[in-house]
Amino acid sequence: MAVEIVPGVILADSELEVTYILASGPGGQNVNKVATAAQLRFDAANSPALPERIRRRLIELAGSRATRDGTIVMTGRRFRTQIRNREDVIERLAALIREASERRAFRVATRPGRAAKQRRLDGKAHRSTTKRNRRVRADD
Repeated sequence: MAVEIVPGVILADSELEVTYILASGPGGQNVNKVATAAQLRFDAANSPALPERIRRRLIELAGSRATRDGTIVMTGRRFRTQIRNREDVIERLAALIREASERRAFRVATRPGRAAKQRRLDGKAHRSTTKRNRRVRADD
């Protein structure tokens, strides 16, 4: 089964390595004997499904979750069952890839206009007058 993240980016199950580890948190005695937390490993640096632009941004967004060789490691332990934790961690990876696939808004550097500069100076003058009128005068 493959997971479609965004149009054109489809991850095969063979690219996702999910292992199960012991989870902390609620679960009673069961927590000590059943490995319910899901740990997902995804080799983003060598994935054929990702275009280069998305790959670079994904590794950048992953931050400390990415290893030096470009493998993203995520752990899901919110739920008490392996299946729910597996689905949760795959959905979180998909959300991260979706975020990486969005293009950044192109920002054009601008300067304040003449009217904006004048408003700023008028505001400063008004504030200066207000503060000057609060001073205690020596001739009082």
